[in-house]
Amino acid sequence: MTLYALGLNHLTAPLEIRERVAFAAHALEGALGDLVRGRGAKEAAILSTCNRTEVYLSALETEPATAWLAEYHKLRPDDISPYLYMLPREQAVRHAFRVASGLDSMVLGEPQILGQLKEAVRVAESAGTLGTVLHKLFQRSFAVAKEVRSTTELGVHSVSMAAASVKLAARIFSSLTEQRVLFIGAGEMIELCLTHFAAQNPARITVANRTLERGRALAHRFNAHAVELRTLPEHLHEHDIVVSCTASSLPILGKGLVERALKARRRRPIFMVDLAVPRDIEREVADLDDVFLYTVDNLQQIVEGNLDARRSAVEQAEAIIETQVGQFMHWMAAREAVPLIRALREQAEQARRHEVERALRLLHRGEDPQKVLEALSQGLTNKLLHAPTQALNEASGEERRALGETIARLFRFRS
Repeated sequence: MTLYALGLNHLTAPLEIRERVAFAAHALEGALGDLVRGRGAKEAAILSTCNRTEVYLSALETEPATAWLAEYHKLRPDDISPYLYMLPREQAVRHAFRVASGLDSMVLGEPQILGQLKEAVRVAESAGTLGTVLHKLFQRSFAVAKEVRSTTELGVHSVSMAAASVKLAARIFSSLTEQRVLFIGAGEMIELCLTHFAAQNPARITVANRTLERGRALAHRFNAHAVELRTLPEHLHEHDIVVSCTASSLPILGKGLVERALKARRRRPIFMVDLAVPRDIEREVADLDDVFLYTVDNLQQIVEGNLDARRSAVEQAEAIIETQVGQFMHWMAAREAVPLIRALREQAEQARRHEVERALRLLHRGEDPQKVLEALSQGLTNKLLHAPTQALNEASGEERRALGETIARLFRFRS
């Protein structure tokens, strides 16, 4: 048995593929049982989020698990094989540590994935598919993530406009969990911003898009609401944070519309981020007293100032992970020797029992105890040394030299 990680994520597969191989939370235990019982896996755990589906397993080979993943979702293997990665042993360990630490996330350093990984472990434990190897892997992953977060500044310095938007919002509002966030548009930049803000668990998320169907598709992934762009005047005042990025050639939010929203809010402030070029929000909106408006240029200055700090934090995190990978692989290697150690001890125990039984029979017949003990020790010594002595006598040349060095090391002979 060996360790593997099999899966796909936001770096290897588009959303339409990730959606097709995602696991519903209520189906995970049944899926794990099916994988272990029917595909030869000894241990298994499944991590399924909006950005990744990964199967961690201890098994003889990965082909059955690959076929199972396709079959379970009623797909052909060729439908998903171009997007899959299969990571054996050390690569799987490194990947698990990076995932837990937030280094493999769409939002670099985000903490949400750690909770999702812990839930995956809880489900595997409940399903009875978490054995010694995976238990050790995930517990070590959690420890590595804790060390990374406590000893580096990963996640502190924003290196994307989406992350910078969250940091700026946190300066204005004491807690983002109490705020309502409106996203205007449904493109890649809005998706990334939505991912960052959703990790902060705001009170409400709304997606406004010209095409309601596309807005709903994006909103569904984050348990958000969707509205048509034309209804924006009816909803703007309900939100504390507004992030906009569309392909419109004309501004979507004018000064008059924002003024009316502020009046309805009784002058409670609005934090606004305009990531569109050309602008979605009229520049005059920035003159309003209760509006905090940031543009692409404002955010770019923040991002550039934090690049060096984040790069240093990532390097520190990677160094921590490499050290921990080495330690885990040492544990894995030691564990592989367990069957040999067990066989060695069983053979020694068998020899011990045989000599003790022989000694007891002699004592029962009235033999001299001193002679019996001497015979016992000699018999035990001969039995324990017979195999290495015979192997050394039968070897020759380079084999004898290597065997001699091994025996000298095992019995700690001094040169």
